[in-house]
Amino acid sequence: MVTTVSSGAYAFDVEAGWGKLPDGWSYKEVAAVGVDSKDRVYVFNRGQHPMMVFDRDGNFLSSWGEGVFVNAHGITMGPDDTIYCTDDGDHTVRKCTLDGKVLLTLGTIGEPSPFHSGHPFNRCTHVALSPVTNDIYVSDGYGNARVHKYSPDGKLLFSWGEPGTDPGHFNIVHNICTDKDGYVYVADRENHRVQVFDANGKFETQWVNMSRPCGLYIDNNPDQLCYIGELGAAIPSNEGAPGLGPRVSIYTLDGKMIARLGDTGPGEVPGQFIAPHVLAVDSRGDIYVGEVSWTHTGRRLDPPREMKCFQKLVKKG
Repeated sequence: MVTTVSSGAYAFDVEAGWGKLPDGWSYKEVAAVGVDSKDRVYVFNRGQHPMMVFDRDGNFLSSWGEGVFVNAHGITMGPDDTIYCTDDGDHTVRKCTLDGKVLLTLGTIGEPSPFHSGHPFNRCTHVALSPVTNDIYVSDGYGNARVHKYSPDGKLLFSWGEPGTDPGHFNIVHNICTDKDGYVYVADRENHRVQVFDANGKFETQWVNMSRPCGLYIDNNPDQLCYIGELGAAIPSNEGAPGLGPRVSIYTLDGKMIARLGDTGPGEVPGQFIAPHVLAVDSRGDIYVGEVSWTHTGRRLDPPREMKCFQKLVKKG
């Protein structure tokens, strides 16, 4: 039986069991996912094999990052077949080749900046790249309330943001992405909004009426869409709350919500979500959703157990 999730004109079949792991392997939980130019899928997880690589059909290809990463949090695909890996456990961003060779490291491994000092990094969360200049934006994060902008070769240019609820302020700056014109979109998670800035950090607008936005992804189509993983109500269980997610929402870049997927309450049934943390979309419009289900719910169960943490939604039509 095929499970379909839909909202308005947007319908997707859930490809149950996508991602065939080697015997004895597990994700534990999937913090991030990226798709390269050949539709290979990179799954950044918190198990023993941090980066797992699959083809678009879910066949396992390789793994890397063992002994390197402390706590996987975000990945961003570079335009030059590179991948930026954000590790909030050791407070770094590493630019790597697609087979794991480290080319550039931002931050000092294992040495966080002072809490809310504004200096990079204290539990950084994600990376965005300017399609105009190739500059690097880093959201930072759990122990800061800042966005840092770097040159392509890793020189800090400037930073913006501070703790608060006003425009340009942040309360857990959790994810970041850019559109084709270079505008910067920031998931301001605990302020329940996405803020939009120009390339110089000037506040432009904000989108509200969402529930703890965690994941952000803007696709490459001419009429770009923004996909948002909403973590849902801050309830320390798997009970959820009506109308508060967890879910995947789709927005136009003028801030109009056009679809919400899986907004039926938390669960492990295909098409439901527990803690959608990150999203990526491939060349065919299929959505990959990684979830931090262990951190959110699984560790609190009696007895604790790993839970469903990754889904592929196949676009219909």
